[in-house]
Amino acid sequence: MLSLLHIENIAVIEQADLTFEDGLTVLTGETGAGKSIIIDAVGAILGKRTSRDLVRAGASKGFVSAIFTDLPAELTEKLQEYGLDGEDEDSLHIQRQLSADGKTVCRINMKPVALSLLRELSPYLINIHGQHDGQKLMDEDYHIDFLDSFAEVGGILDEYQPLYHELLAMKRQINALERSEQERLQRIDLLRFHVDEIEQAELQSGEEETLTARKHFFDHVSRLAQGLHRAHQFLDDEEAGVCTAIEQVRDTLTGIGDVAPAVQGLAERAEELAYMLADLRDAVAQEQSHTEFSPAEQELVEERLDQIYRLEQKYGEDIEAVLDYVARSREELERLQSADQQRDTLRAAYRQTLARAKELAQELSAQRREAAARLETRIVAELAQLDMAKVRLSVQVETGSKLTVHGLDTVAFLISVNPGEALKPLSKVASGGELSRVMLAVKNVLTAREPVGTLIFDEIDTGVSGRAAQKIAYKLVEIGTQKQTLCVTHLPQIAAMGDHHMLISKSVEGERTYTSVVPITDGVRVDEIARMLAGDAITENTRSNARELLEAAMGARAK
Repeated sequence: MLSLLHIENIAVIEQADLTFEDGLTVLTGETGAGKSIIIDAVGAILGKRTSRDLVRAGASKGFVSAIFTDLPAELTEKLQEYGLDGEDEDSLHIQRQLSADGKTVCRINMKPVALSLLRELSPYLINIHGQHDGQKLMDEDYHIDFLDSFAEVGGILDEYQPLYHELLAMKRQINALERSEQERLQRIDLLRFHVDEIEQAELQSGEEETLTARKHFFDHVSRLAQGLHRAHQFLDDEEAGVCTAIEQVRDTLTGIGDVAPAVQGLAERAEELAYMLADLRDAVAQEQSHTEFSPAEQELVEERLDQIYRLEQKYGEDIEAVLDYVARSREELERLQSADQQRDTLRAAYRQTLARAKELAQELSAQRREAAARLETRIVAELAQLDMAKVRLSVQVETGSKLTVHGLDTVAFLISVNPGEALKPLSKVASGGELSRVMLAVKNVLTAREPVGTLIFDEIDTGVSGRAAQKIAYKLVEIGTQKQTLCVTHLPQIAAMGDHHMLISKSVEGERTYTSVVPITDGVRVDEIARMLAGDAITENTRSNARELLEAAMGARAK
């Protein structure tokens, strides 16, 4: 059960610590005081989506912390499975930090966890029932979920629904393979032409770059040859060439080297230059030989580049893209050529999967029909305790021939609230007060089987008054004897029946709004019940009525 809830910088709550006990705890306060914020804070602990606007204005972060005790065995096993069990095996500490920038940090027993894990654990912690549950009762699409929860067919659904989605996928594949034969053959011819054209070209990665460089050479070879020829002439001319001149310099210096030692060094340097210039002359001559080429080679290079360009224009921006296209075309061609075999294989698999799915769907139908009768009896018994003793309820299970995500069935809750009236859909018969009681009855029946330790009812008494409100109050007390129950209410009859009472109030200090949540007893509780009875015009008479209501509630709880 929920033992402690700490809220910090959440909406108009700057800081609040709420301690909860067994039994029925009621939370009351004026409209706009912040009752919904308590529900939002609990939702954050359960891993529900939150808005960044939930963080208090002016604060960078909001924080919610909850301690749960008396954990169900299933939850303890889950925590051990994830290595999240704490020092005290019978308690659980959950924290969630919300940032104004939308980021969130979650911890379980002080260990960081993913938000999804909070959602996974929430069914073992708290069930929140609000006005939206009444809307679900009005929508027949949700009725099958209520019945399945009671029938406990989750195991069958876990096997059936993946098969159903697999059937849909296979059906799409079969339809794709069953395109017109003419279209398939035309596509095969086109792909075969493309593949043949590209394969015959025998393209190689990097080939285009090499050929482009060679073509660049051909385009400038004349200027290159002329330049090399002139350079060679400058180096090797017998009369004015650089090589001849340096040899003459060398010979001259060598001839006078015996006159001065320094001149001998100059002669040696001239010798080195002569060797270097000779090497340069030979290298230029070597490059001259490379300028010779076959015109046929130039023609082949240009033709090959033209061929590559045409293929790139049709199939891709470069050779790599063309090769990627032909690889994909081969795969598609293979699929199309083997379409008949694939179609037959898929059809066989589809029939086999369909047979198993129908078996499971029929099993679901049988269990739903058996459970529907029991659910009717249980809900009617609950409604009798909620001042609807004459009600008739039918959980109708209609089995069709077409599979859906739920199987073969559609489920509808039909009701007759008055003797002699025919059964009709809930949405067309039940008033707001009646719908609230039906929802409470359904939820009470369903949650009785669940391992969850805490139930929260968020203003489920909308549209209820008088005797019906009193009956709902008695039912909530009864539920509170089985599970910890919290109820946000605006009805004094329900507020008076609480074993514990928390007052949510709002105040304005300066330019800031603050909400506080405090437990109340005795005189303050009398005043709060009186406010709920008469609004702001509290008199001694309304206080007297409030005391009578509290005394009557105390007597009722003692029975």
